[in-house]
Amino acid sequence: MAGSKQGARLITVGDTTYRWRIRRRSSYNQANAWRPLVFAVEAAGKRPGQPLLVSLPRPYPGSWFGGQATAIRPVLISACIRRALEQGWRPDRPGKAFLLTVTMDELPAL
Repeated sequence: MAGSKQGARLITVGDTTYRWRIRRRSSYNQANAWRPLVFAVEAAGKRPGQPLLVSLPRPYPGSWFGGQATAIRPVLISACIRRALEQGWRPDRPGKAFLLTVTMDELPAL
């Protein structure tokens, strides 16, 4: 997500503002429901650090074969950000993308 601000939305968790977004169009693998829905998050500062990639156990909305999609709401985004921070995500330092995988059992709790 580094550098791409188009289509991104802002959310504040604690004292920090983050920018998040979902791909505008699904990839071929997402459209076939072969890959899960993924959204990206980064700190909204001038020099964002390590990006966060959150993988959800649901298909991309509008996948060709249907399936039960998940509504991506601010409460879900903020819960994923908090969980990633607890697991060691460092949005203020540069680094390789941090991957947070949410399982089907964890989804209702978020």
